[in-house]
Amino acid sequence: MTRTAAGTAAGTVAGTVAGSGARRGLLKRRRKRSTVDRLRRSTVFSLLVGLFVAWAGFTLRFGATPGMTPVFLVIVDLSGMAAFSVLYMRMIRAAVAGTEAMREIVVSGLLVLVMLLVLDGELWSLGLLTAAWSSGAALLLNRAGTVAASVGAAAVGLLLVPPGSFGPIPEPGPPIVAYLVMAAFLPWANRFQLWFWKVVRSAEAGKEAMTRLAVTEERLRFSRDLHDLVGHSLSAIAIKSEVAVKLSGIDAERATTEMEEVRGLAREALKEIRTAVRGYRTVDLDAELRSMTAVLEADGVRCTLETPGERIPEELATLLAWVVREGTTNVLRHSSATRCRITIVLRDGAAVLEMTNDGVSAADGRGGTGLAGLSERVAAAGGVLTAGAGRAGAGEFRLRATVPLEGER
Repeated sequence: MTRTAAGTAAGTVAGTVAGSGARRGLLKRRRKRSTVDRLRRSTVFSLLVGLFVAWAGFTLRFGATPGMTPVFLVIVDLSGMAAFSVLYMRMIRAAVAGTEAMREIVVSGLLVLVMLLVLDGELWSLGLLTAAWSSGAALLLNRAGTVAASVGAAAVGLLLVPPGSFGPIPEPGPPIVAYLVMAAFLPWANRFQLWFWKVVRSAEAGKEAMTRLAVTEERLRFSRDLHDLVGHSLSAIAIKSEVAVKLSGIDAERATTEMEEVRGLAREALKEIRTAVRGYRTVDLDAELRSMTAVLEADGVRCTLETPGERIPEELATLLAWVVREGTTNVLRHSSATRCRITIVLRDGAAVLEMTNDGVSAADGRGGTGLAGLSERVAAAGGVLTAGAGRAGAGEFRLRATVPLEGER
């Protein structure tokens, strides 16, 4: 009995740990979703309003009089609702993806028509199927098609379904008015939500296009600079080399002078190329801080940024920018952070950069492997890079780089 109880307890603890680990993994995946992905999911959920209305009508139809409807009709109704739900979801998926689904519109419309002819109900229960269908079809139709679908669906509902009444109110007027309002509102509400999603998706596509354009322009700029530098220098070197070859058998002293000039041109070209490449490899610290902060905040991490008012030397600023980039990568890959603080201070003849984030477990507190190479780069500049746990028990990770202002080697 003791072994059995111990085994049961161990299994319970293991199951609890595994369950909590799975929940943490799920929460981490949710937290890592991009803003656009979360908006896409929210759009899909909001477009399901038509389907919710259809199932609400089903509930009103059978919830009011349970046990009075034959089982066969309940099964037929449930089968029809399930098929309609599948077709409606396919229409939503096509609308969000920007593809066509005319077959789903036609088949779901025919299914609703058959259900209206076979089943019994009232406008505020069975008739809601037509409003649900028009709200789904409106996602894939133009404005004229939406108007035609809304008016046609409402007319079919009024012709095939009795208006009924609202409880103690026997007049058919209120149910008809409520039904017409629902039939007119749902399609255009869905179209507005889909339009908003398309606007956000277009803005995101434009942002990506601007990024690619910026990269392309930078490549063109670098290629132009390199062409201007190397092309002119190599042309001069080629001409003077030809002159030296022709003079080598006639005037050796002048040929030697020409080759000395060729050597000078080659050295000057090499110097200009190195200067161009160094400028190309220089990273703007302020731009990198803004970019990395935007990346973290887009991932749901609240950022706090503190920078000095004094100017940081160019080479040191480039090194600190690489530290910020690697630190941001570690935050995104090795933590489920909700906040991150980046501070840069100049004191005692050194620049101190510190990045602190939460959301780090004991197993993840070691950081990424890229820190080893970064530590070597900081050490080459005469500095020190440290990485480890922050405040005890706070689940923090702290990355700290200290580099002397005059320490570049």
